[in-house]
Parts: sequence; C-alpha cells; structure tokens
Amino acid sequence: MKNLNKIDPHELKLGMRFSAPLFFDDGESMFLAEERAVKSYHLSAVVRWNVPYLLTYGHPLTGNEKVGALEDLDDVEELDSLEEIDGAGDLEELDELEDA
Repeated sequence: MKNLNKIDPHELKLGMRFSAPLFFDDGESMFLAEERAVKSYHLSAVVRWNVPYLLTYGHPLTGNEKVGALEDLDDVEELDSLEEIDGAGDLEELDELEDA
C-alpha cells in the first residue's frame, strides 16, 4: 500500500483538487475522488462530522497541473437537472391553463 499523507480538514479550501482520492481517517472510505474540486458541502461535512484528518497518497493540484474534463461535465449535468426541476412547475401550470 502507498504511503498516506494526513490532511487537516480545516485546511481544505473551496475549489481545491488533489492528484489522488482523499479518504476519511479509516483509510478506506473515500471522501473526495481524484481531481474533484472541494465544494461547500464538503467543507460543511468535515466540520459537522468532526473529521480529525483525511488521508491521501496524492498532493494538492495547482492551477498548472492537468485536471480531467469530467468535472466540468458533472457541473453541466447538475445544471441540467436543476433546469428540469425548475421547468417542471411551468409545465404543470401550462397543463392547468389548458384544462381551464
């Protein structure tokens, strides 16, 4: 097994990415996938769950290092889902107007 580095969860910043997955202190349960950006709900979770430290065999990525394109696709899919939810109310209103 690779050497794991401890990460203080309070040092995580919004948008940070790592070259390898972050794991909870048990070393088995994944907290954040490789090259994924830390989001506000990640920051809230480590505080709420009182996580003592995270583990990784990677390192923080800088802006100059290659980051996978899948992160952007996930963001687009999230937005598409939100638009579908927002649009659902409009369709129901349209149905009600047609029935009237």
